[in-house]
Amino acid sequence: MNKNEKAELIAEAKELIQNASAVYLTDYSKINVEDISEIRNQFRKDGVKYRIFKNTLFKRALVESGKFEKLADHLEGMTGFAFASTNPVAPAKIIKKYNDTSQKFPLKACYIETQYFDGSKLKELAELPTKEEVIASILGSLNSPASGIVGSIAAVIRDLVSVVDEVSKKKAA
Repeated sequence: MNKNEKAELIAEAKELIQNASAVYLTDYSKINVEDISEIRNQFRKDGVKYRIFKNTLFKRALVESGKFEKLADHLEGMTGFAFASTNPVAPAKIIKKYNDTSQKFPLKACYIETQYFDGSKLKELAELPTKEEVIASILGSLNSPASGIVGSIAAVIRDLVSVVDEVSKKKAA
């Protein structure tokens, strides 16, 4: 690989790092081609980019980007890189799903936004809600008080109508 090719790969890795809200490092040494293709397809469906870079080139991209600096400590062996931009927990869910059946695709480490996690936190990361689930939960919480207020107002009006009705019955009698 010549100097220009290396510079291009470093630039590509740096761009992926800059645009990612989460970066996951995996060990793909025990996976066959068929399985890695299936994992890549699952990543693609969730908008995750999965790439392989030489560890030395990725380390240079980390230094140049100034982000995710602790990942450099895990750049040993056969390392695959998953870059998530819109759904930062999607790679954790995919990696955990594959590991539940085969134990051949371990997580080395990851960053979500500015928070570092080592590979032992895979289960906790995979259980985090997606962005859409968080938004739905917040909207549900916001809607709840509004429906409670409407119910309270309706109850007050209903009580007022019944009081007026009782008063009119007494006056008529």
